[in-house]
Amino acid sequence: MAQKLNLARIRALQTDALENIESYMDPDTPKALEQFTAKMKAILLASPDMLDSVPEYLPMALYGRVKFPPAAKAQWQQWLDKATAPSWDQFKTSVAFNNADLELVKAIRAYSESQLIEACAVLFLLDGSGNISAKRRNGSETYQEEGDIAAEHDDDSDSYHSDYDSDYADSDDDSDEEGYDDQYDEIRFKGE
Repeated sequence: MAQKLNLARIRALQTDALENIESYMDPDTPKALEQFTAKMKAILLASPDMLDSVPEYLPMALYGRVKFPPAAKAQWQQWLDKATAPSWDQFKTSVAFNNADLELVKAIRAYSESQLIEACAVLFLLDGSGNISAKRRNGSETYQEEGDIAAEHDDDSDSYHSDYDSDYADSDDDSDEEGYDDQYDEIRFKGE
């Protein structure tokens, strides 16, 4: 009997992974995500049981490094539509891993094959190939069309600016504030 995919868990993993990935995508530090995922891979390789507390780390570690062959995309969508997990034989031909990640993939499979399959389902959705959208914890959709975002800002632009402009007009110079300590103003992170 085929195992089931827990779509609620996959959606939660997708949302968590996406939020973490987006937090490391900063134009000022273009290598931040790559550096973070390299460290994460080393940690997961040494201790795969970390996935029990932070399961979103695996899709993050493999983000952008897994390919889904064109012939397998329809099959992944079907598995997600039916909430059915692929067998190992089906799975291994539906995903292409980067050679540099094979050691990690083998370690995760030895620890929990189902977590590896779940992570790849998340990656399939993050790749934009899947039709299940991520849900934020408050239930709203993770993604919005650009037009929707622009319309939101147009409707609220006057009230937003009038409410906050005066509060932050002089926010660039905090040195005149009582108790201000400028010792941290020039902190730079590695790579900046």
